[in-house]
Amino acid sequence: MTYDRNDIPGTADEYVLGLLDPRDAAEVEVEMERDADLKAAIAASRERFLPLDTSMEPAAISEGLWRRIEAALPAQSKSIEKMPPTRPANDNRRGWRMTALLAIAATIALAIGLAASLMRIQEPLVVAVLLNDAGEVQAVVEDFGSEKAVVRMLADFDVPSDKTIQVWTLPSRETGPVSLGLIDGIHSATLDGPVLPIPQRDQLYEITLEQAGGSPTGLPTGPILAKGFAKLPR
Repeated sequence: MTYDRNDIPGTADEYVLGLLDPRDAAEVEVEMERDADLKAAIAASRERFLPLDTSMEPAAISEGLWRRIEAALPAQSKSIEKMPPTRPANDNRRGWRMTALLAIAATIALAIGLAASLMRIQEPLVVAVLLNDAGEVQAVVEDFGSEKAVVRMLADFDVPSDKTIQVWTLPSRETGPVSLGLIDGIHSATLDGPVLPIPQRDQLYEITLEQAGGSPTGLPTGPILAKGFAKLPR
């Protein structure tokens, strides 16, 4: 497999959902170490699909369902019925129940995988991969417009107790830097920022280390931890 650079998000989704065969998955793992866009897309996919792992609740299977499953199974032949049982009478039921459970589990897993891969509830308008001075990926910003942006932190920052991380964008040179919000600690976050023009390709995004409560001037004052320019999602 040579992954399609025109569909990096799709490759990332398939990798995270475990839909690639072992050889292709190994190739993606090698490529992600030298391809910042692929690495960022995989990190974003992992976080986007995390609710699938945490929102599923165990479901109790009723006795009526088992009876309907058993009723739908082919009847045993008379010769088999006349054979003396070599196992306890309830072993067949236990075996059929296990088979049915495995089938149900496989169906649910397939449905989740297909739905997650095909369903994009809301696509970001632009995506910016933020790098440090060494060119290492530190964070990804997905800007959805409508005052909403998602920041996915991919690196561990040393944030003193009297400091905070602040996210900025530059809609235009006339407007100047605008704060999208503060991040508590170094966790990924959804930010509800001010009303801004629709984000554009090559729009600048950056994160800075500011004093607790944010920049006192309304402009970046602390050191720049990472920055990058927006790209249109493929």
